[in-house]
Amino acid sequence: MKHILKIFAAVIAIIGFTTGCNKVDNLTKVDALPVYAAGVSPVLSSSLTSVAPTIADTNTAVITFSWTDPKYGTDLSNTKYILTIDSTNKNFGAQNNTKTVFGVLKTTMTGRELNAYLLNIGFKVGVSQSIDLVLTSSYKNNNERYLSNVITVKVTPFADPSILVTQNTSVVCTLANGALPSNNFWWTPTFTGFTGTINYTLQYDSAGKNFVSPIEIPVGASLLTKGLTQSEMNATALNSGIPGGTTGKVEYRIKGVTSNGTTMYSNIVNVTITSYVPILRVYLPGGYQASTGNGNDWDPGTAPELIRDLRSAVFNKMYYIYIYLPAGAQFKITVGRDWAINYGGTGGNLSAGGANLSVGAAGFYRVSVDISALKYDIIAGRMGFVGGATGAGWNPPNVFPAYALGNSGTNLFVGLTNFTSGGWKLIDNNAWNSGSNTVDETRSYGTPSGDGGTLEVNGANFNDYTTAGRYRVIWDGRDRDNIKYFTSSGTEMRVVGDGINQAGVNDWDPPTSPQMTYTGNGIWTISITLKANKDIKFLAGNAWGAFDYEDNSGQSQATGVPKAIKWEGGNNFKTPAAAGTYTITLNENLQTVTIN
Repeated sequence: MKHILKIFAAVIAIIGFTTGCNKVDNLTKVDALPVYAAGVSPVLSSSLTSVAPTIADTNTAVITFSWTDPKYGTDLSNTKYILTIDSTNKNFGAQNNTKTVFGVLKTTMTGRELNAYLLNIGFKVGVSQSIDLVLTSSYKNNNERYLSNVITVKVTPFADPSILVTQNTSVVCTLANGALPSNNFWWTPTFTGFTGTINYTLQYDSAGKNFVSPIEIPVGASLLTKGLTQSEMNATALNSGIPGGTTGKVEYRIKGVTSNGTTMYSNIVNVTITSYVPILRVYLPGGYQASTGNGNDWDPGTAPELIRDLRSAVFNKMYYIYIYLPAGAQFKITVGRDWAINYGGTGGNLSAGGANLSVGAAGFYRVSVDISALKYDIIAGRMGFVGGATGAGWNPPNVFPAYALGNSGTNLFVGLTNFTSGGWKLIDNNAWNSGSNTVDETRSYGTPSGDGGTLEVNGANFNDYTTAGRYRVIWDGRDRDNIKYFTSSGTEMRVVGDGINQAGVNDWDPPTSPQMTYTGNGIWTISITLKANKDIKFLAGNAWGAFDYEDNSGQSQATGVPKAIKWEGGNNFKTPAAAGTYTITLNENLQTVTIN
């Protein structure tokens, strides 16, 4: 009895001691974590030792992998299994080539699913190879991992190309609508499920050619659609041997190339295309190019482009250019920026690969060619004012030289003249156009549109100026697809800047700046006292916003020599290095300024 009481007292003492500790340390009682028995490594097996699926097995289970229970201490639903696949003897170095399942002891793979794994590790289509597989088991939180045995299966990947679809099986392309959408192509991924990058290319060829020498249109990585405009569809027709203005059939397919180099081609789709003759570009390569700032000698890639005559009767046939050519210059005509189609000739007749064309004396020339009739014409390159509102009247023989614009550059003329009323045009010869549509006929220009309007060959008259007086006109053909004209008042020209040393002239102040004197033929002069190493420019009015000229000579301070000018914006002119009184001559026709 005493022994039992001693034990009971000891228990009471222990409880009391424990309670006292809890009160002091404010601890909370925590239940002990459960202890589970350790699991075991699963044993992996396969339903087949060899498998060679086909495209018909895309959605069919072709192989089953199963494994023994790793005997974790909880329900099977808390377990995770990762099946890793790699080439045999590669030690499972392939990245992300795994399949994960939860709470089951087997998994199946469809033909396409297995195929994607094989392509991910770089296997070749149609070639029998071996893969190793290993299983990693664990709890869902990745604790307590076990590796299975490694098994080997012989496999053969199959071709799984894209399936290509065309929006239209027949399209009509026209030049006027060349920029509009024409056709879309869509396709399924090459090797669906492949996790690497796949680059796609749209290939095409004329029907029945079996893609022996296909032409390619790059699409890019992972893109599954490509839209083509009427111009682009037309190009596929022309490149496939379908002449412009006819109808023919073009075949298309998709080429898919995986990041590991496997190439696969889709089915072929056909599109019937009604084509058109595209815009032809014509160039003037020759031995004059380098010396005149027109690119490299005899280089079509840098040669100046001729203007396309947009009149319907000569469209894509007649081309011309106004250009300075040095004495003895030789040149040829190319269609496109290479020598594939080139023309030379003699006596006004062009011939493929013919003799070089040439000029004798240096000067501005108008070179005209008809690549359909195989004719050419070379005459003086000039532009003049004609019409009832001008001093020449409606009589072309009166135009040159008294009412000529200045040759300012390739396809560029600038001139000033007095206008009244009665309508007017610009003309490049001393006779009216005869309506012959031949290379040697006159081109006159007009438009009812205002300043900046597009000019038309033999177009309507320009509108009269609201107020009679002197005006500046620029004929601008530098955009070969859109010849334009610009006009501004030519009644005055002022020298403005901080380089003027005259009483009453404020720096950069148009109203107080001195006016130049107009002497005719686009020439303005003034005698003026200049400060050294300062800035000036030329302003055609008494307020900012008027037409003005800037420096185009690299801010040369040289005196006594003409320096190039421009009106499209640029640096100011630098005054001479020495202060003093100078005579300034501004020649708008020649686009130069000279300080003496």
